Amino acid sequence: MGMYQHIRETAKNISPELRRDRLADWRRSLAVSRVARPTNLARARSLGYRAKEGIIVARVRVLRGGRKRPLIKKGRRSKTRRMKKILDMNYQTVCENRANKKYPNCEVLNSYFLAKDGKHIWYDVILVDINSPSIKKDKKLNWITKGKHIGRSNRGLTSSAKKSRGLRRKGKGAEKVRN
Repeated sequence: MGMYQHIRETAKNISPELRRDRLADWRRSLAVSRVARPTNLARARSLGYRAKEGIIVARVRVLRGGRKRPLIKKGRRSKTRRMKKILDMNYQTVCENRANKKYPNCEVLNSYFLAKDGKHIWYDVILVDINSPSIKKDKKLNWITKGKHIGRSNRGLTSSAKKSRGLRRKGKGAEKVRN
């Protein structure tokens, strides 16, 4: 078994005590906090993470549950009675946008799921500093420094945003799911 396969297996099979301790620490930390290294190294490397200058990882926590809208007492339209606000973004996209807002000089490369409990959900977001000279020299990552990729998480161009917009289904039968 190779090294990354071994890392993948150990990340899958963590003990309940370690999971409980991790979640307790993560609940006490900030909603968007920078971490020294990815929690799941094999997953991060498969999404483009490299241990080099200009690449940072942020752990992001968001609240789970429906997004509520206040109850409107006046008016007779049926649409005013809806309590739940339908947000066309998944939790992963919300996490990527919040990480990008916290680090405005970086662009979101990708993100992956960490954990969830009854109240919160956590994601690791991989961010790339577009002004770093080591990123501009890197042939695998310098595409993100080009002008058309600026603000890609806010414009729905990351992988999770494309998924929530229905862009993974193409052709006949996908006419009404694509935004």
